[in-house]
Amino acid sequence: MRYCPAMTAKTGVLVANLGTPDAPTPEAVKRFLAEFLADRRVVDLPPALWLPVLYGVILRIRPKRSARAYREIWTDSGSPLLVNTLALADALQIRLASLLSTPVPVATGMTYGNPSIAAALEELRARDVQRLLVLPLYPQYSATTTASVLDRVEVALSGLGWRPEVLRIDDYHADTGYVAALAESLAGRIADFGAGAHLLFSFHGLPQRYVDAGDPYQEQCQATARLVATRLALPADAWSVAYQSRVGGAAWLKPYTEDRLRALATRDPRRIVVCCPGFAVDCLETLEEIAIRGRASFLAAGGASFDYVPALNDVPVHVECLTQIAASALAPGALRAAP
Repeated sequence: MRYCPAMTAKTGVLVANLGTPDAPTPEAVKRFLAEFLADRRVVDLPPALWLPVLYGVILRIRPKRSARAYREIWTDSGSPLLVNTLALADALQIRLASLLSTPVPVATGMTYGNPSIAAALEELRARDVQRLLVLPLYPQYSATTTASVLDRVEVALSGLGWRPEVLRIDDYHADTGYVAALAESLAGRIADFGAGAHLLFSFHGLPQRYVDAGDPYQEQCQATARLVATRLALPADAWSVAYQSRVGGAAWLKPYTEDRLRALATRDPRRIVVCCPGFAVDCLETLEEIAIRGRASFLAAGGASFDYVPALNDVPVHVECLTQIAASALAPGALRAAP
């Protein structure tokens, strides 16, 4: 148990995630994709070249296909990404209040879709927050994700005419608590699968040109995987890293997850455990792309057993990890082990 002295200024936390359509319908998906894919952080091509392709081709074709995928994983409570993010934020608010001995408002905002980052910030302003911590749920930094959150925060604060003190978490890819939480979630699953099972870390992909231009994302993904594998005492040939969700014809980070799954399906003992440490909560990319399509692809290629390990979501060890990260940012050096 660790603690931190109470804050002297009213402090609030913005928990930010990428976002989700409002419904698993082509119309809702189209609205979401239009906002997402028009972000220059996400697609850095010249607008004069990109926007005609986006509106003339992609938004005519992709919404129907994506809506079918969303329907595969949609729950009675709604989008898994939204449901899981809200649950995590609620748990974080409770734990922070306990740790800091004062209420700490936590609001959830999505970079694209609802609830928006602007709406979340308006909520925090209404609660008289004077110090704002921005916590993007991206363990590994990328200009396509974390920086997009920070862009939206700046625009929203300007629109509100509100200038709180702003603190931010850029990444936590090597945080001891985060690595420990991942290792804890994996240890039992690997043991259940027995000797020889291969652990595949599947991270969201990124066009290679972003990394070539200096984005630290790939380096941080590899560092996360290496730290977790070391904590689990896995030999070098018992784990590997791949990158999923590739779209378009450009070169993306390699190896591609779909290629790695097919290769592992032919390698004895043809048993794999897959985790997605770049996703704080389960979503379309983990539940449909990996747990459903990835499993089917692996088994069809000759694999014997496939186990997807859920994202950390709102499990207590994840909540505690994020609580400590947030509290450390709010009061640097104040956390210490209790006697």
